[in-house]
This record gives sequence, structure tokens and C-alpha cells, in this order.
Amino acid sequence: MDQTNKPDAVRVGEAYPQLRSARALHTALTHEDPDTRAGAVERLRRWQDVVRGMRDGVLDIGSRRPVREFPEWVTPEVVRGGFATGHPAAGGELRPHEIDLAGRIGLPAERGALFAHHLSVAGLAELTALLESGTYDAELPEETALLVVAWLLRTGDTDGALELVEAIAPFADRLRFAPRPTAAPVPDPSDTFRTSVGEAHARIAARPPNPAVAAMREALTVWNPYADALLAHWLETVEAGRVLARTPDTRWAERGHALLARHRVLAAEHPLCTKHRRPKENAAILRTALADHLAGRALDARRLGLLARAIEAMVTRRGAPAGAAHEALRARQTAEAALPTQHALAAVVLRRLAERPQDIGTEDVDALTAPVDPIEASTTGLPAGTAIPPAIRRILEGTLSAPIDTLIERGLVPSAEVLAELVPQLVAASSTRAYPDDALRTLMAAHHRAFGRRRSLLLLDLAHQVRAEELPWVAAVARYRDGAAAEGRGAARRTLVHLGELAVHGFPGTILPNPLVGELSTLSRAAETGLPWVEELAADIFTGRFAPKFLAAAKIAAELLAGSLYEVYYDIDYAAIAELGDVAATRIAPARTAAERFALLCRERADVPAGGRRSPAANGMVIEQAQILTTHNLATLAGPVGITPRAGWAEAAHRAFVTVCRLTEHAEWQMRPLATIKDAAYAWRQVVFHLSMLDEDAEIRALARLDEEIALWGDPVAGRLAPVVFGLRAIAEGDRFDRYEAVGGGRGRRLTGWTTGGHFLRG
Repeated sequence: MDQTNKPDAVRVGEAYPQLRSARALHTALTHEDPDTRAGAVERLRRWQDVVRGMRDGVLDIGSRRPVREFPEWVTPEVVRGGFATGHPAAGGELRPHEIDLAGRIGLPAERGALFAHHLSVAGLAELTALLESGTYDAELPEETALLVVAWLLRTGDTDGALELVEAIAPFADRLRFAPRPTAAPVPDPSDTFRTSVGEAHARIAARPPNPAVAAMREALTVWNPYADALLAHWLETVEAGRVLARTPDTRWAERGHALLARHRVLAAEHPLCTKHRRPKENAAILRTALADHLAGRALDARRLGLLARAIEAMVTRRGAPAGAAHEALRARQTAEAALPTQHALAAVVLRRLAERPQDIGTEDVDALTAPVDPIEASTTGLPAGTAIPPAIRRILEGTLSAPIDTLIERGLVPSAEVLAELVPQLVAASSTRAYPDDALRTLMAAHHRAFGRRRSLLLLDLAHQVRAEELPWVAAVARYRDGAAAEGRGAARRTLVHLGELAVHGFPGTILPNPLVGELSTLSRAAETGLPWVEELAADIFTGRFAPKFLAAAKIAAELLAGSLYEVYYDIDYAAIAELGDVAATRIAPARTAAERFALLCRERADVPAGGRRSPAANGMVIEQAQILTTHNLATLAGPVGITPRAGWAEAAHRAFVTVCRLTEHAEWQMRPLATIKDAAYAWRQVVFHLSMLDEDAEIRALARLDEEIALWGDPVAGRLAPVVFGLRAIAEGDRFDRYEAVGGGRGRRLTGWTTGGHFLRG
């Protein structure tokens, strides 16, 4: 896609990839952790591939087809910012299950050979068995293609199977089109999990023993007793505070030589603790003085004084060896050293995990996190009843397989972004109900989960991400969706409502992340609602244009919010928006005209001239006005979808305002707070929206609660937000903002996030 000859085109340059390459190189050369350095080397390789591909013309960054040699449906390897590296995600070295298959059937370890095997009689029988059992997993969408071929052949659709094979065969030597067999079927899609048992096993197994803990245990069990022996040996010569005041006998010298020999053995066997090697440490002073004395080298006055001070310091600090205080201290230290290490307890957990199916989560996390039981104690030597360390418990808790509501309540889904990662597991079930065949429904659910892992591309010119129905294997079974269409639409509709309520209740004041918007859009298509869902646009590549769906979303907001507090607060004329044109027109030109008029309205509201010089901040102001007019999907959820917050709209407003306060507090100590201020303004927009869903009396009570909340936060939060709350109350009472977005003689302010100048929340 050539962007250079378009008047409004944004050309993607090499500056960002070069910056990321430089950062990866710096980390690879300087970081102390070898695993971090290895990860940086891999990132450097990918970013260098991006730069090289852009220079060579192999990559078309900003296009739906960023890698020219592959069609759009091939999943590209994507790095931060949506840049494709030029490599297919389903390519690269053979995976272990591919190598195992090649070895088992005596084929070369090549994808082309494996592809041919899968299309043989024996290979198709294996694929059909996987279809019927459901014991497979697809990491990427491509890995379901050959299963679709097998299903089509089983159904008798030979033409469809041949057509699909013809589409994917040119890439058979580079991409994997078959799934990974698993020990257990896909879990119940009504439940979700953040971490599979196998992933938890790998994370815990990768945790090395803590060297600091190991060194401390070595000091307590090895070097402290040795230092005590040295001290007791020298104390035999002390009289009236003078070292060597008593003349050592032959047996004293023999015991001294044995102590020095013991040190050499201990130093070789126990290298973790290095304190005993430091010349200025008391134990080292005693040992080196002993070595010199036994070797016949006289200790001068300075050495004798140093030795005396070291002995006195050790006795003063811990008491003389065999004394009551000294014995009590060493007993406590011995008990501490005998406590089970985190590494030893991790070994117990790893054995528990190894006994479970590795590809799914678990409903019984309590059994994994329980203390060491008597049987485990008898086989490991660890004390029965020892608790599993919190750091390991947190990893195990992520394997919980339960409804998303439960995961949110237990704090296992900390953000809307994490929710978006888990949603494909749930959406897959409802969006595939229209397939009447059980095996096909299971297969397409696995495909949906895999498709949800496909990373978004950086796109220009209002292009949209590749949709699932554009993939050849999904298109090949599209005509088989009719059997349970009504059931599928109903299931998708119910899931759409459920997810909308989860997002509003679980993550108050948080903008819907784009991956979650994409899942809502998928559900809408499955439910055949035709609803518009708008994404958050990137300010740095915004061209000043909006897709027609933005105006469609604004019209939904107009129908819901006409005459509301929201409309008045943001000074919106929703009646005028209805006159911008029919975005549902079938002819392209009227829709484009309406979209252009919508973009012009957003620029006018942001006070950004159409022909002025663009900047990310100015672009952000225009985008924010589009979010205000559309409510960024809130009106769509509350109107046509029909969600109702679990605790009601008043509580939703209060929870969103708590988010505003928290973000305002964070911005106070940040060096660069504008991004946080932007998020606070987004959360405030939700406060205004939720209040607008209340009747007049409930709205008044909810407004009073905002004052109570900021009083709890105190300064500086109360000082920053008092004008914001005052402004909202003034608007609710019939006042209006002036041209400077102030009210009440400047006591009240309208809160928006983006600005090209200073922001009043910065003080």
C-alpha cells in the first residue's frame, strides 16, 4: 500500500524500530542477568528484521498485508507497536511434537514432509481421531487448518477440502498447519484460567535456588561454627585481656594445624559464603594470625593488638563459646538454617503439578497450595505442615479454572487488559454455537482461542485487522453454521451482555482495551446485532479520519443521552449529530461524506484547525472528542445491548470516581504525568455517563457522594479535583461552561485529558 501520494497519508519511518533496536542492544550488552540478556538478543534480532525489511521493501508497515510474500491470512510475527518482522508466526524451527511425529513415522524433519503425511490415509485417520477426541491444542489459527480438511472429508465435502488444501499448500514447507496433540480434551469453555498447569510447572521449575539464602544457610551451618572453634582456640591463650599471655602447649599447636586444614576442606566444599575470606573480618584475622604463629612467624605489636580486638569484639557480640548466651544464639541460628528452603518446597509443588493434566487449569487450587502432608514429609524429609511460600502460591493460584466472575473477585484478573486475554476462552463457546456438529464446534472454538492470540498490526488509512472469516479454513466451513443459528445468536447475545457487565463492574473507570472491543465485535456479529464498536485510536499515526462506525456509535449515544447531564456537561448537540448523514447507506459516497463531517465536528470541538500542523497532542484532542461523542462504547452497552451494572449505576459512578482519585494521586508524584491525567479524564467521562443513567433524585445523591469521597483522599487529590466536582454540580444545577471550559467564575472546570498546553491537574 503506497501511502506517499495521499495528501493525508502518514508514512511509517524507521525511527521507532531503530530506537527499540538500540534499547535491546544496550540490554543485551549490559544486563547482569543472562536470561534477560538472551531475551534482549532475541528482541534485537526481531527489530533488526523490521528495519531490514522496511529498507528492502519486503515489509509494508501499516498495511493489512505487511509481508508481501504472504497473504493476509498468514499470522505475522509482530513486535511492540504492531510492527511485523517479516517472519510468519507459524514458521520457524520445528516444534517438539513435530519432531516426535517425524521420528515416529520415519520421515525427514521437514514441514513439507509432515504436511504430505497429514494428507495420507494414515495421517487423515490420525487427524480424524483428534477431531473426535478433542485432545489437541492450537497456539495459532493456522494449526487448525488441516483439522478442517479432515472434518470436510469426513462430512463428504471433498471439493471444499481440495479447495482449502490448494489455498494452503504453497506454504506447507514453511508453516505448521496441524495442532499439537494433548493428553486431555479442551476444558469446559464456561470456565477460564490464566495459567495452565504446564505453564505453572515451567515457571516454578525455572526459579533457581536463591543464592543469598543458600549463602546465609552456609554461613549459619558451616562458617559460624568454624569461627567459634577459632575463637575458643585463641581464648586458651588469653589472660587478663592479653593474647598469648599463656604459653600454648604442643597439643594446642596440633589442634591449630587441624583447624587450618579444616578451613581448606570447608573452603573447597562450601564456596557460597565469602565473608570468611575477607582479611578485615574477625574470623579471618584469627585464622591468619594462627597460621603465622604456627609457622614460626612472630606477631608484632600491631598484629597482636588487632588479634586482641577481634577476640574482644567476638566475645562482646555473642559471648564466649559454650556460654549460655552464645549457646542460645547458635541454637536459634541452627533452627533457622533447618527451615525448609523455598527451592525444596518448590520441588514438592512440582511433583503435585506433574500428576495433573498439563494443558488446562485446575478447579482444585487448594490441593496444590496446601502445606506439606505427612506422606510428602516422609519422602522429602521436610516437616509436615510446612506452608508453601507466597511467591509460589501466587503462581499456583493463576491455574484456577473458574468462571471469569470468580477470577475477578479473587483478584486473578487485575485489569481490563488481562480480562481481554481471557475473554476468547469464553467467547469461543458462544460464537461457535451456530455450528451443529459437535466436533466442528469444538474445533472452531479452539480456532477462536488461537485467533485471539494473534497480535494486532499497526494499520493506516482506516484499514481493519484481519477478521477470522477471512481465513480460508474458516470460510470453508462458513456454510455449515446454519444448523443452530437461533441458538448461536442467543448464546452470543447472552455472552455479550455478560462481558459488558463484567467490564463495567470489574474495572471501573477503565477504558475498554482494543482486544476486548474486538471480542465484543465478534459476539455482535455472531448475535447478528449489527452494532458498531469503536477502538481507541493511536494519536501518533492518526490521519484525521474516522471510520463510519464512529458516527453510528455517536447516533446510538444520541438516542440514549439526549437531554442528559452527559450531553450538557460536554456541550454536545446530539440532535445535530443525527443530521450528519445516514451511515447505514449502501452507497459508499454518502457514508464517506457523513464520516468526514463527523471528523470535522470532532476537530471543531477540539479547536484543532483542519489544515493545521498535526502533533500527537492535537491528534489526541480530536480523538478524545470522538470518544466523548460516542461514549467509547458505553452507550452501545447500556442501550442496545442492555447491560446493567451489578451494583447499579450510582455505585458504578462512585467506583469510577475512586479510579479518578487514585489516578490523580499517582499523577502528583510522576515526572511525566500527562498519560495518567489522560486516563483520569477517561475515568471521569465514565462518572458523568453513569450519573446520566440515574433519575434526578438519585443523581443529586450520587453527586453529594463525590464530595464525601474527595474529602477522604485529602490534599493534594481534593485540591486538584474540587474544581472538577464543582463544575459538574454547577452544570447539573443549570449553569454552563464558558469558552475557557470554566464555570462559576473559574471555581469549576471541565475535565478532559488531552491538551497542547498545560493541564490544570498538574497544578
